[in-house]
Amino acid sequence: MEIKASDVKALREKTGAGMMECKKALQECNGDAKEAEKYLKEKGLAAVEKRASRATSEGIIVVKTTDSKAVMVELTCETDFVAKNADFIAVGDKIAETALAKGYTDVQKELSDMVLDLATRVRENMGLRRLTAVQAGSDEYIAHYVHSDKKTGVIVVLKSDKSAVFADKVFQEFAYDCCLHAAAFTPLYVKKEDVDAAYIDEQLEVFRGQVAELQKPDNVKEGIVKGKLNKHLAEICFLEQAFVKDDKVSVAAKMKEVGKQLGANISLSKLVLWQLGQ
Repeated sequence: MEIKASDVKALREKTGAGMMECKKALQECNGDAKEAEKYLKEKGLAAVEKRASRATSEGIIVVKTTDSKAVMVELTCETDFVAKNADFIAVGDKIAETALAKGYTDVQKELSDMVLDLATRVRENMGLRRLTAVQAGSDEYIAHYVHSDKKTGVIVVLKSDKSAVFADKVFQEFAYDCCLHAAAFTPLYVKKEDVDAAYIDEQLEVFRGQVAELQKPDNVKEGIVKGKLNKHLAEICFLEQAFVKDDKVSVAAKMKEVGKQLGANISLSKLVLWQLGQ
């Protein structure tokens, strides 16, 4: 049967499939647009399964928040070209917004189906690699940051005994700066106490090896080792790191300084730092 160009165009706009594929689908389905759409979807799903083994090392990180909740998702694809595609970014936004609105705390079928639908149209392997949700109490404030390349995302939750400070620009700027700091310095831990004991033992062994040949008493060597360890921990622990906008003080010291300025106690409740693929 003869297939109208307008029908092909309409099917293409609805499915995102190529013109020739849409024409063939309409021919196979005797011009029935709904059946043709179903035909293309089934064909697309089969193609998605074939692509499933292909690596997805590109993608984006998306964060969406309200005053009391935050959701962060990592959406992956094969190429940087697709990662920068408006449709891909829009799906990432929709996934995060849906999870936020419905209270999802991990990946759900509804969200995975959004990815699958896009993958059938774009013809590239994709995946919803991970999703996390953060809930803040009435005494907590959520700040977030996503780097311009969408490959790093941060959620910071600060707590205060005086929630009125959450409306203060000084507090809000500090909360945002904490996010910037985490993105820039990529801490491995929040505080020293969080560091795994086995990791500390490994580092101590390394540092002791570095001072083994020094012509100094053992107690002096051990003092040097402890100094090296403290310096290392200050480099990998968020609260111990030199603050991104004032390297003369640590993040913890800056937090105390801001709290004193605002007449409130401020502490860190939660830090979530994601980097694409890590």
